[in-house]
Amino acid sequence: MQTETLKKVNTSVEQEIEISGSEAVMKALVAEGVETIFGYPGGAIMPIYDALYDYRDQLEHVLVRHEQGGIHAAQGYARSSGKVGTVFATSGPGATNLVTGLADALIDSTPLVCITGQVFAHLLGTDAFQETDVINITTPVTKWNYQVTDANEIPAILAKAYYIAGSGRPGPVLIDITKNAQIQKFNYKGYEKCTHIRSYRPKPIVRNEYIQAAAAMINKAERPLVIFGQGVILGKAEKEFKNFIEQGGLPAAWTILGLSALETDHPLNVGMLGMHGNYGPNVLTNECDVLIAVGMRFDDRVTGRLDRYAKQAKVIHLDIDPAEIDKNIKADVPVWGDCKETLPLITALLDKKEYTSWRARFSECMDKEIEAVIENELNPTAEIMTMGEVIHQMNQITGGDAIIVTDVGQHQMVACRYAKFTESKSNITSGGLGTMGFALPAAMGAKYGAPDRTVVAIIGDGGIQMTIQELGTIMQNNIDIKILILNNHFLGMVRQWQQLFHERRYSFVDIDSPDYVTVAKGYRIEGNSVAKRENLVSALTTMLHHKGPYLLEVHVGKENNVFPMVPQGCGVSEVRLK
Repeated sequence: MQTETLKKVNTSVEQEIEISGSEAVMKALVAEGVETIFGYPGGAIMPIYDALYDYRDQLEHVLVRHEQGGIHAAQGYARSSGKVGTVFATSGPGATNLVTGLADALIDSTPLVCITGQVFAHLLGTDAFQETDVINITTPVTKWNYQVTDANEIPAILAKAYYIAGSGRPGPVLIDITKNAQIQKFNYKGYEKCTHIRSYRPKPIVRNEYIQAAAAMINKAERPLVIFGQGVILGKAEKEFKNFIEQGGLPAAWTILGLSALETDHPLNVGMLGMHGNYGPNVLTNECDVLIAVGMRFDDRVTGRLDRYAKQAKVIHLDIDPAEIDKNIKADVPVWGDCKETLPLITALLDKKEYTSWRARFSECMDKEIEAVIENELNPTAEIMTMGEVIHQMNQITGGDAIIVTDVGQHQMVACRYAKFTESKSNITSGGLGTMGFALPAAMGAKYGAPDRTVVAIIGDGGIQMTIQELGTIMQNNIDIKILILNNHFLGMVRQWQQLFHERRYSFVDIDSPDYVTVAKGYRIEGNSVAKRENLVSALTTMLHHKGPYLLEVHVGKENNVFPMVPQGCGVSEVRLK
């Protein structure tokens, strides 16, 4: 009897092992299914990197050239894979270099866990070397953050971090771990994933009365319009969304983050909303009688002036985040919940309709836009190339199967307008924050998240110079991405505004560029530069079929503008075609 009791006690003790806080971090990452970490070591996070040395066979680490590159890479990984991205950075400047990416990830609902090192707990508040109050700095730009000063907290806190980052409306989480907690030994009792936090409800309770009210309102509509955003992609509800619009015969327009949730050639896809969106969706927003918003937040670049936005329409708003309901546009029917759950409930109650004459209005508007804008953009007669024709020719080669990662500026709007997509999670861009320098590192991460897909980074001559050092990361890891620089020798979007609204007073928008092909060669990356139309198709074909990273610079018109355009301070129906 006594012997049997002793055996039980010994077994219990054997289940507990003494490990360091740093090793507990590694065990947490493995348990959470982390595949790739993007990071940069330093003094305050050195114990974690020391522990990582023994986990190299289980955890892949990508050494970036700047912490901002690391967090943008993690964003690209999360967006292409649908998983939580992971970042390491040291204290002080390492942590503060993450702030732009955190702000970008928060506004675009990108799930990240950032783990930063911190000085010893007894040095907090003493202005120690590379000490920064990263918790207070990052509170406004994280979904949640926490500082660990005791190693015993690490398993539970990291479990909570990954749960919060990836659940509900996703977002970035930052965990700051003091150096003493990284070194400290403690009795490790195993890792348990978090599935519930008291007072945190990631998915609102679906209310059946709103489901019924939404369906009834749609069934009575004569001119319905669906506008959809990234919530469809984040909710993994692409199939449910397609069933919804097909059952109701509902024309659907997308925000730039919603792009690729529905294939671009789908007959009910009527185009892009917003400042540089398609003519039809913008004008007809102010003519529809029922506006159904799915997983989008009525951003100002979509709505223009709120007092002139869809005043004639009844509004149905589906969103997982109750804070978005009524924030900018008052909803007549608020449908709280995960759209993967709410869309099928509404679809089951919809009448089968076609709306032939209403959908014909979108076709008429598109014909007008083709004549005024698109034909000249895709098939120009001028000698110099346009950004649109470059994207158009690339579509012909990729067939819409590539992941397109764009930076911010004119090229971004042109790519979003003209790129073709057949598969979800294919359009990766900085939407809400508009972060120049995003595309190159985000494309690196996108390739790790979707290694079997072609990844093309489309970047302007301004944005590429903000994070060009990540060519070193691409070189060291032989990351097979294609870098397409559309060079108009200007900060193009700012120049367009200065031309149209500031009497061509071009104030500091001329930007010189290095010889990008020579720069790429210095990083042992193949490249080419073209300025003549007759060389474009062969250059794009070479780039896309090349094994390994490749950089292609295409010289395009210096003063070409992106139209249509809704000028700032105007309503969406005031969209200009020229």
